[in-house]
Amino acid sequence: MPRTASPPDSPAASTLPARLYVAGGLLAAILYVADVSQLLSGLTFIVVAVAGVVALVVGPRWHRTELRNPWTLLAAAIVVFTAGALLRPWASVQTGVAELAADMFTVPGYLLMLLSLTGLLRARRAIEKHAVIDGLIVCVGMAIVSILLFAVPAASISDRSAVVSALAGVYPLFDTVLVLLVVNLAFTTAARRPSYLLLVATMTGVLIGDVAYAIIGRTGHLTGSPLLDLPFLFSFAFIGAAALHPSMVELGRATPLPVQAWSWPRLMLIVPALAVPFLLTVLLPDKNVVHRVVIAIGGVAMVVLLLARAVSAVQAYAAAQRLYQHQATHDALTQLPNRTTLPEQVGKLLRAPAAPGAMVWVFFLDLDGFKRVNDSWGHAAGDQLIVEVARRLRTVVPAPATVARVGGDEFVMVDVGSRDAAVALAERVLDCFGAPLSMPFAQVVITASVGIAGRPVDAGTQVTADDLMREADTAMYQAKSEGPGKWTMFDSSMHQRVRERVDIEVDLRKALPAETSDGSAVSPQLHLAYQPIVELRTGGLLGAEALIRWNHPARGAIPPGAFIPIAEDTGLIAKIGRWVLRESVRQLAEWRRTGTVTDDFWISVNVSPRQLRDPHLPDVLASTLTDYGVPPRVVVLEITESVMIDASAVTDEVLRQMRELGVRIVVDDFGTGYSALGYLRRHPVTGVKIDRAFVRGLGVDAEDEEIVRAVTAMSSALGLTVVAEGVETPTQQGVLAELGVVMGQGMLWSAPIGPVRFGERWSALRSLPALPPGSPVVPSRTAGTPATVPSGPPTPAAWRGQGQDGVGAS
Repeated sequence: MPRTASPPDSPAASTLPARLYVAGGLLAAILYVADVSQLLSGLTFIVVAVAGVVALVVGPRWHRTELRNPWTLLAAAIVVFTAGALLRPWASVQTGVAELAADMFTVPGYLLMLLSLTGLLRARRAIEKHAVIDGLIVCVGMAIVSILLFAVPAASISDRSAVVSALAGVYPLFDTVLVLLVVNLAFTTAARRPSYLLLVATMTGVLIGDVAYAIIGRTGHLTGSPLLDLPFLFSFAFIGAAALHPSMVELGRATPLPVQAWSWPRLMLIVPALAVPFLLTVLLPDKNVVHRVVIAIGGVAMVVLLLARAVSAVQAYAAAQRLYQHQATHDALTQLPNRTTLPEQVGKLLRAPAAPGAMVWVFFLDLDGFKRVNDSWGHAAGDQLIVEVARRLRTVVPAPATVARVGGDEFVMVDVGSRDAAVALAERVLDCFGAPLSMPFAQVVITASVGIAGRPVDAGTQVTADDLMREADTAMYQAKSEGPGKWTMFDSSMHQRVRERVDIEVDLRKALPAETSDGSAVSPQLHLAYQPIVELRTGGLLGAEALIRWNHPARGAIPPGAFIPIAEDTGLIAKIGRWVLRESVRQLAEWRRTGTVTDDFWISVNVSPRQLRDPHLPDVLASTLTDYGVPPRVVVLEITESVMIDASAVTDEVLRQMRELGVRIVVDDFGTGYSALGYLRRHPVTGVKIDRAFVRGLGVDAEDEEIVRAVTAMSSALGLTVVAEGVETPTQQGVLAELGVVMGQGMLWSAPIGPVRFGERWSALRSLPALPPGSPVVPSRTAGTPATVPSGPPTPAAWRGQGQDGVGAS
């Protein structure tokens, strides 16, 4: 398992160890400067160096950073530097190979330090052309100073061996490369975190110490006052604190930066470097050939670097423009063209000459059920699905046809050809969704709806690209209304249907219930109707289903099938559903208060899938029950099978919490979708409602009877209640009762009616006698033969009505 950095609030993220380490380093420096004795000063230097090594080894492991090699190299550099510093006084008075003993440790120390800084830069992916060029400009300026002021004088001393003099001249060049790497690190670090600042302080201390030794090296001295080692002592303290500080993990993180401008802080380093050749020309009165050559080469190098920087800036600007253009015209997720480029491309095709009969075709594609993927697995999973869909579309749509992404789950394809070719392409596109999409999170089966619109090539100015895309979009909505996985060709009649849909949406927003001063909600157009649910054997009333109705002031009664899907698509169903739930409970409380219904009478309310994705729904339901004093046991919530199939973690938790409140949960229209025993067992449902499609054939179709028998047996085994919907004839009532179905609902007893009429009819029905217990309902018969009407009291005519069963808020 890969290690990760400690979170900021973890114990490992404390800055106290780094602070204590710096404080200890400062105390050691004071003790070193006091120079109580040579032995004590030497021990102090060694202790600080060893502590720095320990911090560099322990810090990266303590903070669990994955980047450890650069810190290990720095620890090794301190070890060899310390050895070199301790050997320097002894080696300076030796001859032969012995006089190089200190250099044998110091030179590898520089190499280790340079490798460490290079490792940090590579880990940050920060070695970029702009930063390198800017760093080289500073480096060249320092190199000229180092060579002329330190290296050449140190190498020119003749009373020591040539090797020692050469090494004395090389050390300033090591510092030059060190400056190059530190400057690159500075130029590629946007945030100045404490570990970064401590690292820069470390390298600054090394540089100051080296400059001090370079100055005495001009006169041939290799050692001097112990104070010359003080910068190195500070460096050991700073680098140890850098390793112990929690921000050290950020030094190894990739931090790509945009095009790097010459900011004022950067210019404060670059401008003095550029001025070096001119200043040295003035400040060195006795210039020999070496001086002139170094200044000339340095000046030429700076000019070349400035030209390279200018070319690099122009190239970077051009690249940024190309990137900006690409981002403006392409989708960031799929890299397909976006909506911006399509109108121009379609317009060119419409105006271009082509073969007779050729047409420009626009295909508007929308994924079916994409929201369920987002709700079930999250938006990251949805993004992965979109990428896979884009890949498949590229595969099946041949060049030069265009594939573009124009919205969340919407794609557009543009092609030129015949009508037959357009139909064939639409079929191929739909076929590419036949195989499941292999996602990291699951195997996903998804379909698409495609709308097609076409116009002849060279159509002139009579039609625009926007017209064609709008027509394809309209056709797509028509295809979606016909069921998933369909394509539809645009025709002019679709405009009227689209306008109708828009008008209904606008009017529905106006019809939404408005809150009153007492917290309730009232709608002048929306109201609830109630359809009785009865005991099949006796006709006695058990409960009722609340069904929403819309009386439009101009259009009249608008059926739920015309506006409920629009409410689902636009999200208005959430507000409507809350109102239906509260109004149903309020009406039940009113009936219970007036004695219209018994204490066991229950109300059944439809709950939409969108409502079940609201984690606050259980709280809303609980507060509603409390406000009206209605016990949860007399409230039944009806859900669709799709809720169980596509349930997300949120939906499952909402269902669980509502069941814990004590309400009952029933699966509506059971048998028409993906009915399965496993779904019923996994979810907290208490009953099912057999869909009217199976009830309609009872007494006529033996297959429907077997389906109802199987559903009833399965439900009985699971302890679930069963209600049969859409009961319209006494024959259906008799067959259902014989099959063991206890409850029924349908036009045989009543159409959905308003609460006042419902109360009046219930009051009238209370006096009707019930069948004695154990009375037969239907005689024995052969499956598939018509059933006789059950004996007992006839169903009152008052319960019968005209019209269709309604749908609820879902």
